[in-house]
Amino acid sequence: MVQHRVRVHRSSEGPAKEDQLAHRIASVATDPVRVEPAVVEMIGNRVIDNAAVAAASLRRRPVRSARAQATRHPMSPGAAVMGTPLSTRVSPEWAAWANGVAVRELDFHDTFLAADYSHPGDNIPPVLAVAQHLGRDGRDLVRGIATGYEIQVALVKGVCLHEHKIDHIAHLGPSAAAGIGTLLGLGTETVYQAVQQALHVTTTTRQSRKGEISSWKAYAPAFAGKMAVESVDRAMRGEGAPSPAYEGEDGFIAYLLSGPGAEYVVELPGPGEPKRGILDTYTKEHSAEYQSQALIDLARRLGPRVGDTSRVRSVTIHTSHHTHYVIGTGSGDPQKMDPRASRETLDHSIPYIFAVALQDGEWHHERSYAPERAQRPDTVELWHRISTVEDPEWTRRYHATDPKEKAFGGRVVVELADGSVIEDEIAMADAHPLGARPFTRPDYVAKFRSLAEGVVSSEEQDRFLGLVERLPELTADEVRQLSFVEDTATAHGDLPTSKGIF
Repeated sequence: MVQHRVRVHRSSEGPAKEDQLAHRIASVATDPVRVEPAVVEMIGNRVIDNAAVAAASLRRRPVRSARAQATRHPMSPGAAVMGTPLSTRVSPEWAAWANGVAVRELDFHDTFLAADYSHPGDNIPPVLAVAQHLGRDGRDLVRGIATGYEIQVALVKGVCLHEHKIDHIAHLGPSAAAGIGTLLGLGTETVYQAVQQALHVTTTTRQSRKGEISSWKAYAPAFAGKMAVESVDRAMRGEGAPSPAYEGEDGFIAYLLSGPGAEYVVELPGPGEPKRGILDTYTKEHSAEYQSQALIDLARRLGPRVGDTSRVRSVTIHTSHHTHYVIGTGSGDPQKMDPRASRETLDHSIPYIFAVALQDGEWHHERSYAPERAQRPDTVELWHRISTVEDPEWTRRYHATDPKEKAFGGRVVVELADGSVIEDEIAMADAHPLGARPFTRPDYVAKFRSLAEGVVSSEEQDRFLGLVERLPELTADEVRQLSFVEDTATAHGDLPTSKGIF
């Protein structure tokens, strides 16, 4: 790996194009290295993972709205929209939009946390949509996805966005553009311009994940994927971008991140070096924000020891800075303690999540968020007795670079009414590669089967999984079939979808 130092430059001093971060990203994207078998296997896992959570969200209002928008933009050959007949084809940027919303709506797919955080599986919908529209085969698709993950992981390791309240999709636009560039075999100059365009148009604030969280939390990554497709299209037509997008004196680092005196280090593969970034990422067993994954597992473990939760006087979760301030009581968001809060808000409330997991011994993507569940009096009482505190040791482990040290959990102290105390801790979620039950291909398939049940017929599930098993050998026509059709016979009535402009 090669470390690239990135800082602000005055317009009069450069930097040279070849030294700019966007150009270095483009050079990685256009390096025709072989994709290693372990990476191919993991890409297949994540294609299945994305499909699983998309199937579970197909009938939710935000996904239906996005799908309705996409199907107003038919195109031939076009790309598939998850849930619709395979004959339905739309323009690739709109397919990236609809499928991206479906993948992200339940906040239930893969994650990567470092200096910043991300869901790198968000790269798959835009890369796949372009592959389907332009007739690329499975080998090209795998190479494009590998690049999307590689660039996403590198940027998340090297550049912190959230400390400046910039949403993490600012890393997704460039990574998806780079992935599309690899998929299409574009030249370095074209990818360089596309990466900069994508950065410029996908930089937004973190208010989408603060306060009263709305459906835009799921829409934001899909928007970044859509913008990546459009950015590559413009660059392929010879259009340029604001440059240098990262290092310019009025650019991304100077005014949106740490300012003119800042320096970031982004580590990227050297020439000829394989892209292994996806192997650093991990998926979710539970439909909740990633910092809650290990704590859900701990709550399930603690439940039998605690017993009747009416005996609980207080629960204190000692955890990292990020967990405390983003999904804990350190956020200062009253909505995180409100029984009438939206699903999107409850998904980012560790006091709520821990309370329900402790009482139920499980976490379900629908039941655990149901209004009647959130408003149950004994749950509200327990929920409001749970608080988080930052523990410097857990913060250190959150930011550790050694995989054996890195941790996303915490230590929980439960004080009972009789004065007795129950303590336990967990570092990694059970499904994490270093956890108690690391996810492998059968686990991804089981997740897909479970979440697709009652939404996608078993025959359609089999067809889709059969294609993924042969992913790098798929023909262009088979890549075009890499989607699934909703089983409308199992639908229980239609959710109303309001009309829009289109």
